[in-house]
This record gives sequence, structure tokens and C-alpha cells, in this order.
Amino acid sequence: MGAHRQGPSPSAPDADADADAEADAARDALVREIVARGGLTDPAWRTAFAEVPRHLFVPFFYVHGIGGYERLGAADPDPGRRSRWLDGVYADGALATMLKDGELVSSSSQPSLMALMLDALDVADGDTVLEIGTGPGYNAALLAHRLGDPAVTSVDLDPEITESARCHLAAAGYHPTVITGDGALGCPSRAPYDRIIATCTLPSVPRSWPEQCRPGALILAPLATGLVLLEVRATAHGPRAEGHFLHTPAYFVPLRGALPLPDRLPHLGGLPRRVAGDDLFRFLLTLTAGTLDPHEALSLWEREGRPQRERYGITVGRGRQWAWLDDPQGPYTWPLAADR
Repeated sequence: MGAHRQGPSPSAPDADADADAEADAARDALVREIVARGGLTDPAWRTAFAEVPRHLFVPFFYVHGIGGYERLGAADPDPGRRSRWLDGVYADGALATMLKDGELVSSSSQPSLMALMLDALDVADGDTVLEIGTGPGYNAALLAHRLGDPAVTSVDLDPEITESARCHLAAAGYHPTVITGDGALGCPSRAPYDRIIATCTLPSVPRSWPEQCRPGALILAPLATGLVLLEVRATAHGPRAEGHFLHTPAYFVPLRGALPLPDRLPHLGGLPRRVAGDDLFRFLLTLTAGTLDPHEALSLWEREGRPQRERYGITVGRGRQWAWLDDPQGPYTWPLAADR
């Protein structure tokens, strides 16, 4: 486990000490909330969330306001707005941290979802982790706290994002390797990895990721409004990654780089209103976009008892990848974007 970071200096001004105490109390309350809802079952992750100060990674964020986005930050001279900022940082919600031309390009994920993903990653002391999508650096700090700085590599395409994340990490006392590059290509110079975790939505799984993993490694990535957990196995034909989706829905900023953007949903005209907005049906539509007509999808979905996300999975191997329902070799399989 990473070394414990020291708190503020005893000689800090009273105002700073009060602000630190307020942030500590808010962080403790957030951890208690996540635990009460069944998260952070691993004591090591509970300690990481309790000790890594999220507010150092989100010195400001954007909220929807009248006429556009409103920025809230720690440096705001208005105490009421500063209080809104701190409340937002330690609420269990995602935060918009970078906008370009009015478009969201980076965010800090919902803490309870981060906790669920880190629990599912099932790390052990000595594991090395590649993170795709650095964002403000908070998730990399949690990983570094748990595994130590040398074990963690984080990649993001945008140099402004990676430079900002390095500053946030250093301010909090963490120094994992942060690289500016295309996450779809992984980071071969620091391979092999025991775990890969992505914090951005994918249209398919980059083939470079299994190739940079040790046998038995796990890959956890958002895809089609869900989270898929793949195990990497060595075969005579190269690495094969396969696994099911987790139960939870997940919505992230799309991965930018070599991969195409995720397919948009097809036109839903003519479908019954009761299903057009159903989360699980829209998951199936997103997963099979470009290969399954919405009316065919509805017939399948109802015939199979409106399956939950856990019944779906992904296989990557032998130069192709596909999604499936129940069985990778069963009757319901669909090629992913990389093979279309």
C-alpha cells in the first residue's frame, strides 16, 4: 500500500486550517455514504478514499447555469460560492472539469462508481495498473495510494489534461507516471500490466490492451453504457480477452484518439414508448448499434426476458471482437465497431 501522506502544516493560518477541517469532514461524510450504500467493501480502498483529498484534484468545476455553464472554484472570493464548490466536490456526483468550445472533454467521475470499479478491478499488492483517461488525476491518486506510485501509469491524449493532473497529484503527494498519448495504443514502454482500467467510453476494446497484459490480467472499461470486465488469457493464437458486463449502468466522456467515436443510437420511431426509454433496452441498442435493427432488437429483448447487463459479454481475440448474450459461441453475437 502507498505511504500515508502528511496533512497540512501545524503552522498553517487559522483560515486554512478551518478549510482543511471542513474538507476532511465532508470527505468522511462521503465515505460513510458510499459504505452505507454497499460500496468500498475492501478496507484498503476505504482508506484510500478517506485519505486522498478530492478537492485538490478539482480546484474548480462547471455546473449548468442560466445561459450556459457556471464555474465554481476554491479561489472564488465569495464564501457562498466556495461553499457550493466544496459541497459539490464531496457530493456523490460526476463533475465537469474541462470544457473546450462548449463541449465536455474531461470530468471527475462519480465517487461511488469509481469505488465500484476499483473494487471490481480486484488488485493485489505488487500489481501494475494502466489507467486510460487521466482526467484531473484523482483516480490515479487512489490507485497510487493503494499500490504505490511506481505501479501506476496513466495516459491521456490532451497535454493540458496531463499537465494539470501532474500538478494536482504532486500537490496531494503522489507521483505515478502520467503520459500524454493516445490511450487506444496503451503504453507499451511500461508493459506488461496486471490491470487496465479505462475511465472513458469505448466503441470497442483496443487490441493493443490485451497484448500489453500478463496472462490472468483484468481489463475494466466502459462500453455501451455499461462496464465490461475482461480476463486476459494466453492462447496459441495470441492473447484472448473475454468477460461479462457488470450490473451497473455507466456513462463517461468518449475516448478520443485512434478509435472511432461510439455509434449513435438508431432512430427509434415506431417503437412503443414504454420501451424506447428503457435503460436496459437502450443498452442493447447501443451495444449492437449498426448491426441490429431496433425492431429486431425489441423482439430479441422481449423473447429473452428483458436481460440484465450481466448476461451480455465481450470477446476479443484472433483478430476480431464481438458482443454476445449468454454465450460467446451462442446464437446471439454481434461484431463490435472495430470489426464493422
